[in-house]
Parts: sequence; C-alpha cells; structure tokens
Amino acid sequence: MSDTFIIVGGGHAGVRAIDCLRRADFDGRIELVSADPHLPDHRPPLCKKFLRGQTPLERMYLRHEPHFARHNAVLRLGTQVEAIDPEARAVQLAGGENLSYDKLLLCLGARARRLDVPGSGLQGVHYLRSYDDAAAIQAGFTAGRRLVVVGAGYIGLELAATACELGLSVTVLELAERALARVVAPVVSAFFARRHAQAGVELVCNARVREFRGAARVRSVVTADGREFPAELVVVGVGNQPETALAQAAGLACENGILVDAHCRTSDPDIYAAGDCTRHPSVHFGGKVRLESVDNALEQARVAAANMCGQPLRHAHVPWFWSDQYDIKLQIAGLSGGHDQLVVRGDPAGSGFSVWYLRRAEVLSVEAVNRPADFMQGGKWIAERRRVDPARLGDPGVALAAV
Repeated sequence: MSDTFIIVGGGHAGVRAIDCLRRADFDGRIELVSADPHLPDHRPPLCKKFLRGQTPLERMYLRHEPHFARHNAVLRLGTQVEAIDPEARAVQLAGGENLSYDKLLLCLGARARRLDVPGSGLQGVHYLRSYDDAAAIQAGFTAGRRLVVVGAGYIGLELAATACELGLSVTVLELAERALARVVAPVVSAFFARRHAQAGVELVCNARVREFRGAARVRSVVTADGREFPAELVVVGVGNQPETALAQAAGLACENGILVDAHCRTSDPDIYAAGDCTRHPSVHFGGKVRLESVDNALEQARVAAANMCGQPLRHAHVPWFWSDQYDIKLQIAGLSGGHDQLVVRGDPAGSGFSVWYLRRAEVLSVEAVNRPADFMQGGKWIAERRRVDPARLGDPGVALAAV
C-alpha cells in the first residue's frame, strides 16, 4: 500500500513541498490541509502591488488548481487541524474527521504579534499577515486619509511607502531608536529614514503606543509620552510569533518555534516542519535560528521533502532577504551575528551602497542598497567562507572581484 504524506499549512513551504515530493519520485498520496479558504498565495506583494490595486488575488496564487491536480495532490482549503496524535499517526480536523499519515509536514507559519493596549479592538486597527488582512486595509486606502503605522520594520516601511505613493498622510511610530533596528546597520537605517522623509512620511522613533482612541472607530494613537497622532486608519506591524500551539499540544519540542534538526525533522521522527514556524540549527553560522523569509521556507521545504522520501539532505543554505520601498531595493545575504568589523562600500548619501559584516576578515553578511552585484558577490563569498581585505573592500575604486 502506498504511503500518505500530509502537509499542514498552505504557504510557500507547503506548496513547494508538493513539488519537491513528486520530483523525488514519491508516488503516494499527498494531502495539503490549510485553514485559509483561498488557494495558497504569494505574500510579499500584499503590502505593495496588491494595495496599489495592481495585482488581484488570482495573480498572486502560487499555483492554480490544475497544477495540484497534475501533481495528484488533494487540497483541503478552509479546513482547520485541531490536533495531532503522533502515536496513532493521525491528524484531527475541525468537525471530527481523522486523517492518517505515514509522514507529516508542518508548515504552520507565524501570526502577527498583537498590541495589548486599550482600544486595540477598535474598527480601523489592522494587522497584515494574509490576503484578507490586506483586502481590509486596502478598503481604507483613500488619498488624503491619515494612516498611522506602528512598527518600522520591513512590513511597516513597505506599507508606509505604498500608502505615501497613493496619497495618504503617513506617520510611522517605532519603539526602537531607529527604523529597521533589528535587521540592518545604523547607516542603512539612516538611508531609509531620509528616503521616507523626502516622500513626506513622518517617522517617530522611541515611541511606545499607550492606546488607540476612538468611539467605535479609531481616531488617534496615543504614545506613552502623551503625544497624540490623528488616524483614520492604523496598521500594526510589530513582528510575528511562530505558530507552535498545535505542535506543543502534540508533545513536539518547541522553543521560539518548532525545533527541527538539519534534516527539518522534529522531535518525532515521522513529523517534519518547515518555514517561519521552525527554529533550526544553522550549519553555516552556528547556533539555532528562526528565519522569516520566503527563501528559507522554500529551502526548508525542499530539504524536508527529500528526507521524508528517505533521501538524506541537510539544510546548509545561506539565507537571503529583500525589501522594496519606493525605488529602493534592499537585498541581504547571510546573518550578521558575531561580526567584529563593519565595512561600508560606496556612498550612503548617494543612490546605492553596501554594508559588509566581517569576522576575522571572513564575510558573514552583506546589506546591499540598490547594489545587486554586491549582493550576488557577497552571497557567493559567504557560501565559500571567503576572507577579504577590509581596506580594499571599502575602497570603491577597487573592483569587487579584486578584493
């Protein structure tokens, strides 16, 4: 009898896993169970092209129904998994139906972190994680309206840029002392702060939200120091939390994510996990990390699928990330933790430059602002564990290939 592999979660990792399982010559039954009622969609455009009205939902689907049919994959959309029984190797669906599995892949993703302050339930206060979230926000995107974005991370700044281009009046409130504080160097933060200011966005740092004010609908945001910012629309983007409740209830090891090994296997040998919900060992950088990126979700799904099919494969990928704001593309390769030197290449006052993180001259990470060649070269050097001459790296007159 053929095996049955069940995938829980309809994001990038879940869809990628179906493709990889079939490429690995798995000919058993595949079922994908997703609580989302829509076909799996591409999430990055939600705060950019979709909000601009340039991309309808149908054009954001990762795959259309005929693709799943060709791969002989059963889709159960709008279906919630209530529990996992590892001993019986079964998942229980809402309504009581049980599905037996030989291997289970959890692609549960993450949920938006909520602000627990007075007024958080007012109409007009939104979070952005799904298509339905984006559609609700888009309904309020009218030129001239006052938007307050809470959080100056990737989502907050990308959404602020889109709103500004559509003619909204935008204020961004950030708890930290600078934008993108958790992910980029101060010089990169300053570059984006200037660009947003040029576009008319008001960026307020060191601002802790105390409450959302309004009757039924939000009308302002109040910070801890008493300042009040008028708002007809609020979008909160203060990070995400990994979806681990289902795994924890099943007895799987979790610690800021579902713990997996380098083969994407959980503490149960028949259960694997991939994507934003996981915390995994970094073969290249050491320690355990949890990464929120499309790139990581796709790579972990590939690794998990191979190992589910008995084909040993380790997750040893150099991670990369990106952000598009106005006419700026930020591309990041690697992880900067543990660096002992930072080198800036190019002029941060110009239109493009890059920031390099080194440890004993070895390249750990690069942040490239409108410098795709630097990003590509950096990713290659990181994978090869190359050491460079910092002085030559920081000299724009020296070609990268000669560094």
